[in-house]
Amino acid sequence: MERVNKIMEHPQYQVNLKKNITAEKDRTFCRHNLQHFLDVARVGYIIALEKNMEVEKEQLYAAALLHDIGRWKQYIDGSDHAIISGEIAKIILEECSFTEEEVTAIVEAIRKHRKGENLKTSLDIALYEGDKQSRLCIDCIAIDDCKRFYQHKKPSFKY
Repeated sequence: MERVNKIMEHPQYQVNLKKNITAEKDRTFCRHNLQHFLDVARVGYIIALEKNMEVEKEQLYAAALLHDIGRWKQYIDGSDHAIISGEIAKIILEECSFTEEEVTAIVEAIRKHRKGENLKTSLDIALYEGDKQSRLCIDCIAIDDCKRFYQHKKPSFKY
């Protein structure tokens, strides 16, 4: 997990994380901060273990730490945060000693995490499902206004 720690220490990671925090300071809904990123990693890893999927723990944690790192830009100009996060991730991953093959796999998983379309690898699936199932929606004060629970759908707890 040495490279995961390098990601968290990377100057660009820190800059973008702070931009997320600033952009969401008045946000009523879920935030995209380190707590969320680690929750996604942990839940995604549990899912991978439960489903007997072959996922490299370090790659999943890297993907989870970076999957929403460009969310702040979406608030500014409507950019797709999954694409922006993938672009930021590529630079950080390359500078944190991930191989070209690992960078490609992680960036692809990040780009797919929002819509959950064309999930081909175990990493794609673990990141997507970890992201969707890691939130404590069951205890959310903004549940009535959340687009995830339109038409009176009720949240449930699994992880």
